[in-house]
Amino acid sequence: MAVVTVRYWAAAKQAAGVAEEVLTAGTLAEMLAAVLARHPAAPTLEGVLARSSFLIDGEQAGSRPPESVTLREGAVVEVLPPFAGG
Repeated sequence: MAVVTVRYWAAAKQAAGVAEEVLTAGTLAEMLAAVLARHPAAPTLEGVLARSSFLIDGEQAGSRPPESVTLREGAVVEVLPPFAGG
């Protein structure tokens, strides 16, 4: 397990109610589960995460399954929901 920083942008920030937080996770799938567990009162967050793309230390996670994306200690994961016009 790694300690990672999760940064939320736009609709993800609004749904989570925070701009950034620190979580423990070994994979992107574990991070997503930890985010949802930490914000059970945020009903729109799961839908936003499902539509979002993720940058890990500036690199796109792409279309790989979240359980196959390993997170390193100190990684920064950017949660990028779809933006208008793009």
